[in-house]
Amino acid sequence: MRIAIVGAGNVGRYLAEDLQVHHDVVIFEQDYALAQHLAEELSCTVVNGDGCELSTLAEAGLGTCDVVVAATGDDEDNLVVSLLAKQEFAVPRVIARVNHPKNHWLFNQSWGVDVAVSTPHLISALVEEAVSVGSLVQLFAFDNSGAKLVEVTLSEDSPAVHRSIAELGLPRDASVVAVVRRDSVVVPRGEVVLKVDDHVLCLVTGDSERALRSILIGEPGADGAAS
Repeated sequence: MRIAIVGAGNVGRYLAEDLQVHHDVVIFEQDYALAQHLAEELSCTVVNGDGCELSTLAEAGLGTCDVVVAATGDDEDNLVVSLLAKQEFAVPRVIARVNHPKNHWLFNQSWGVDVAVSTPHLISALVEEAVSVGSLVQLFAFDNSGAKLVEVTLSEDSPAVHRSIAELGLPRDASVVAVVRRDSVVVPRGEVVLKVDDHVLCLVTGDSERALRSILIGEPGADGAAS
């Protein structure tokens, strides 16, 4: 897989170091001295140029990339990179870093962004996940499809406890993708019986989220009736 990373700060450099082991990585950096240093330190391709310039991206063959990561420290630049990657080069997957949470709403399909990554939002979700028992916590949202990755820690009064996954009657647009039990991950086969304190991770769309809450937590479902 060919991956382009625009921005060689701490985030971009780490991604390049990590991904270059198994993928063909090209990283863009505007600062000449930093680009030269990276060329000596990394085994991937380093391009010294402005990743917001169409000509720079074209010369580096951005159209051959499977994924583009806009990882600069400037939200404006990340939006420009995302838009160019999607509209001019039809890159299948565009991932953009959100530096300032107030700008998160801009990082959507209109700007060519498939996945927006905001560190404050991720930390907030992880904190919620750590302290919330019996609550459905959103961990990640897929902008284009409306699907979400959610997690719930099953409490003693959860209607799902002591029932197998097959018996839950999950809605069509919801599925259990993992069950974390103590220090291990349980593959969510139909015969797996859920227990108190299990961390259940589910993929769900907005339309089926209320029904999922009813099944796992006992909150009112789509029909408004409490379990």
